[in-house]
Amino acid sequence: MAGVGIATVDRVLNERGGVSLETSRKVLKAAREVGLKRLLPEEYQHPWQIEVFLSNNGSSFFQQLTTHFSEVASQLGYRRLKLHKTLVAEAQPEQLAQSIIARSSTRDGIIVFAHDSPPIYRALALCRSRNVPVITIVTDLPDADRLCHVGIDQYQAGRTAGLLMSKTVNQPGDILMVSGRFDYRAHRQRIAGFREAMEQRAPQRHLREVLSGQDQRETIRSELARHLRPSQAIAGVYNTGMGNSDVSDTLRAHQLLGKCTYITHELYDVTRQLLLNDEVAFTLDQHAQQHARLAIDLMLSHLETGYQPDVYQAGKVAFRLFTAENMV
Repeated sequence: MAGVGIATVDRVLNERGGVSLETSRKVLKAAREVGLKRLLPEEYQHPWQIEVFLSNNGSSFFQQLTTHFSEVASQLGYRRLKLHKTLVAEAQPEQLAQSIIARSSTRDGIIVFAHDSPPIYRALALCRSRNVPVITIVTDLPDADRLCHVGIDQYQAGRTAGLLMSKTVNQPGDILMVSGRFDYRAHRQRIAGFREAMEQRAPQRHLREVLSGQDQRETIRSELARHLRPSQAIAGVYNTGMGNSDVSDTLRAHQLLGKCTYITHELYDVTRQLLLNDEVAFTLDQHAQQHARLAIDLMLSHLETGYQPDVYQAGKVAFRLFTAENMV
């Protein structure tokens, strides 16, 4: 009579939450019409229970993202949404998968940052079987059965960095690429975009092998120092991930900071100062606040109205390009 499934009726009558006010009213109206002999709940909307899984790597971007999720949830109010946040080590996909499985039995929706890993894909498949929508954020999992992805076009960001490098590098020498964790699709896409743009626009430039920093400070320093030999000139450095302090310190130690073209990602205290000192040429920022806002808005629209977003277009975030002249 209400036009909904048994599970929704159960949620309404037993006050389990996660049902829109309009749907609750339909179910309660039908219950009264059939003369259901039991005490019916009040007509109010229980807050949606949404879990957000993010990295605990300590980077400025994820600290900003965690803060923005809290701010957005606070603005929407506790009556509409109860947001749960879990920070997980990037090197422990099995732990993350177990946490996803556990939360899928008590949450209405899940927003997750994760890398390509069989345990993660299995966990998200289980979410689908339980009708718990999943939104991937920052780095996509295209083989997962997800509602949509929220994030910038990482390949486009890499191509933009390559275009900027090709037009601004002004001295002889090779180009170094420093990458974050390669098990994250985002870093692979940035490197692929950068490489292709450089090969098209500056084919005369030699691109060194990609240095895998793995988002580990000591690894970034040691790998970069190993490639900064006096006999081989460096004209540019592109860093896709964490470690801007470590990259800049190492370049400074080799008297290259401010002399080679240095392009990186995310605007925060370190990159802001490097830009002001004319030591970083450009910073591409992912706009953490927009990630949080879009992810929650899309999840709530789906839960409350059944809205089915386009996998990529609905959650596409426009990245921002910063120089020393336009920082905010």
